[in-house]
Amino acid sequence: MPETTPEYAVGVDLGGTNLKVALVERTDGIVRQATLPTEAEHGPERVLDRIVEGVQRVVQGFEAHGHVEGIGVGVPGVVSMDRTTVTKPPNIPGWERVRLADHIGPRMAEAGIEVRGPIIAENDANAAALGSAFYGAGVPFDSFIMVTLGTGVGGAIIVDNRLFRGTTGAAGEIGHMTIDYEGPYDRTGVAGALEAYLGQKFLSRHARYQLLARETNLYATSGRDLEHVTPQRVHAAALAGDEAAREVLTWAGHKLGVLLGSIVNLLDIRKVVVGGGVSRAGDFLLDPARDAMKRWTMPSLCEGIEIVQETRGNDVAMLGAARLVFEHIDDAA
Repeated sequence: MPETTPEYAVGVDLGGTNLKVALVERTDGIVRQATLPTEAEHGPERVLDRIVEGVQRVVQGFEAHGHVEGIGVGVPGVVSMDRTTVTKPPNIPGWERVRLADHIGPRMAEAGIEVRGPIIAENDANAAALGSAFYGAGVPFDSFIMVTLGTGVGGAIIVDNRLFRGTTGAAGEIGHMTIDYEGPYDRTGVAGALEAYLGQKFLSRHARYQLLARETNLYATSGRDLEHVTPQRVHAAALAGDEAAREVLTWAGHKLGVLLGSIVNLLDIRKVVVGGGVSRAGDFLLDPARDAMKRWTMPSLCEGIEIVQETRGNDVAMLGAARLVFEHIDDAA
């Protein structure tokens, strides 16, 4: 058989604090990667420059080995159905509507970087799901729900190894689905949405309120009034045997499982992959989610239910962004 020529693409994970960039080979995954401060506070033009700087870092000297087929960019917020335009991404001030290719393409040319193919944008949770489907914990599943627990709560739907994007590209906003219409508001104003319980700032606030009157070793790490408590510190305390910290994670996992049960009832997709920083709490969070998920799922749909933790961390977002390019190539063939 003739030797297959490797295919390479660049995947970008654009966050409000840092952006991560990787050169990705279609089969083997990440070849090299770089992390840069986003510098979002300096405005959209600076962020676009930083993206180009990141791409330069991972492709520098690569020309001797091959060429880049295209660039995929995972971004927070809403992306147009044709994957060209980003609208008002959260945590990146000053962006209204940005057509990425129109801004990144010329910058690449000025930097002397040849990109043969498209520059494609996608919601960051969708990119993470695609990366998981082909390179991470989602590989065993043809169809699954992705939940990303970080600053916010993101979600995505994979059906037959393809993203389900809805009619405008915005499907999968699991974090903004409500489990209590009289509950606390998330950052978009939805009452009782999952993000209002499990987003990092929200979960930190709930943990503080729940633990202030409890005996816990978190006072040693989070201040006398627990003003510096974080999900990471709660997890560390739980690992050390702190029963109160474990109860906070059980409470959060229960909230997650309640919503996941409703999603199974709606979509009949029974596999869930959970990623993002908060997911590092592992089974302290996921075991109560598994229990609650089955309780809130119709009995006839419970068979085969499974929640797994994404083990590749933030890499899946870069891998999924690059995968957008490979899918573009396949669809055009």
